[in-house]
Amino acid sequence: MLLDELLKEKLITKEEHSKYLAELQSSNKSEEKIILENELVTEDKLSEIKGKLLNVPVFENAGFAQISNDVLALIPEESAKYYKIAPLRLVEDTFEVGMVNPEDIKAKEVILFLARQSNFKTKIYLISENDFQEVLRKYRDIAEVVGEALSELREDEKSEMIVLDDDESTDVSAILEDQAPVIKMVSAILRHGIEEKASDVHIEPVENEVRVRVRVDGILYDTLKIPLGIHGAIVARIKILSRLRIDEARMPQDGRFSTKIGGKQIDFRVSTFPTKLGEKIAIRILDPSEGLKTYKEIGLSENNLEILRKQIRKPYGMILSTGPTGSGKTTTLYAILQEINKPGVNIITLEDPIEYFVPGINQSQIRPEIGYTFTKGLRTVVRQDPDIIMVGEIRDEESANLATHAALTGHIVLSTVHTNNAIGTLARLIDLKIRPFLIPTSLNISIGQRLARRLCPFCVEKVKPLPKIEKLITSELSTIKKNVRDKLKLPSKIYTYKSKGCPKCNNKGEKGRIGIFEILRMTKDLEKIIIENPTEAAFLTEAINQGMITMRQDAIIKALEGRVSIEEVLRVTEEQA
Repeated sequence: MLLDELLKEKLITKEEHSKYLAELQSSNKSEEKIILENELVTEDKLSEIKGKLLNVPVFENAGFAQISNDVLALIPEESAKYYKIAPLRLVEDTFEVGMVNPEDIKAKEVILFLARQSNFKTKIYLISENDFQEVLRKYRDIAEVVGEALSELREDEKSEMIVLDDDESTDVSAILEDQAPVIKMVSAILRHGIEEKASDVHIEPVENEVRVRVRVDGILYDTLKIPLGIHGAIVARIKILSRLRIDEARMPQDGRFSTKIGGKQIDFRVSTFPTKLGEKIAIRILDPSEGLKTYKEIGLSENNLEILRKQIRKPYGMILSTGPTGSGKTTTLYAILQEINKPGVNIITLEDPIEYFVPGINQSQIRPEIGYTFTKGLRTVVRQDPDIIMVGEIRDEESANLATHAALTGHIVLSTVHTNNAIGTLARLIDLKIRPFLIPTSLNISIGQRLARRLCPFCVEKVKPLPKIEKLITSELSTIKKNVRDKLKLPSKIYTYKSKGCPKCNNKGEKGRIGIFEILRMTKDLEKIIIENPTEAAFLTEAINQGMITMRQDAIIKALEGRVSIEEVLRVTEEQA
């Protein structure tokens, strides 16, 4: 077993071995998934150990190898996907193939059959799951697919658009598989967004063309240029999928649709916006496999996690996640829901939209267009005998009052509000006409957060910071209460980190994002301030007294651990300075 090998090589302790062995036996997760989820070793190191155990050579960075179309053609895409095999190289008369599971007898038989057809010898390599997915993407280069579709359009400019009827049961996934050129183009754009792990896709007309951009890790990247003459057909196709009016181009419209792409059910939220050059389309991608994350994955430190766990064990009260749009508030609430989701409790959520499905929870989709709002939903939810209520957002006086009332009457209430930091939550609740004396008894904690771009772990390197940066770090950390600072085990010598860029991060130096947090607890002293002197300065003083680690301090600690750059710390927490 891999866990046994990690123990043998002293990469984990006996206690960790027992802990993760128990998790393996009690869950449906594979041994590899448990190892990678808990960051026991890197994926490269795991492949090295696995290759040694199986006596199979490892093909490193297979996902970034240059693989010709002729080599890709030797294994059909569907076969590659089903058997998890990847064509890598053709060296003279030897066909080199990557396998995620070299012990899979059926997959080996397929490789031998395909090699015999072409009269080649074979050589098997072990490749990682991530590298396998990268190779699969080479089958579907977006520019190539769109280029082919454009050629088809030029050959047959009278290609008919398939129109959906009004039947809610229409199988959208079947239509996406249609080979009509415009449909193929839209499908390629959506698929590319998912494969790039983009949160949004923007399709926008500019002066002489249509620009397609994807937002990855908070930044928009150009990905494709399409002739302006195709714009109307693409907009119409997306409107049809989203059941929007295709004859209305003067007013913004919002819609949604769901389909299977790459074997996963993906939800899309669509927004159209009229501009001088035509309608701009923004598509939010909601991929369930990317959304449900653990506390460790979202970046909660041990100190903050300890505070959070104490608060969610309370029988009632509000837990509010706060920050600007796109700061990961909902992802944090989902992480909490996963922990408190037990058979003995009734959990009901009100969401707009339902981003990720959580088994065992009653999730309800808000529909303002028919009068089903957060406010109306809250009035109904309390009659459903809930123990825990999650409200997507507290956005007005009525929803704030209803959420507060629910918390005061014996429910745990999870929700989000839009403020700059955890302290701002108190002022926001007062602004929403919650009477100050009700806040201490209804609010348990406020979680302020941001998202920072994570350094690529494959090319990260330690650097000595400039004197002014070192001074800033020392100054910020010195304000943390000593008893809290002692728990953090901060390094005696200060180093920061940077990533130079490598093939695994597309030479960006950053890969993924991590949460930056602060948690404000309700205390007797804070209660007194809220009632007698509700000012931001007084709130901040109490936050420091109770040992709250601010977002900037949390970000600096992550910078010292090599997870984010100090430049990213300053960018993300600028308003906290």
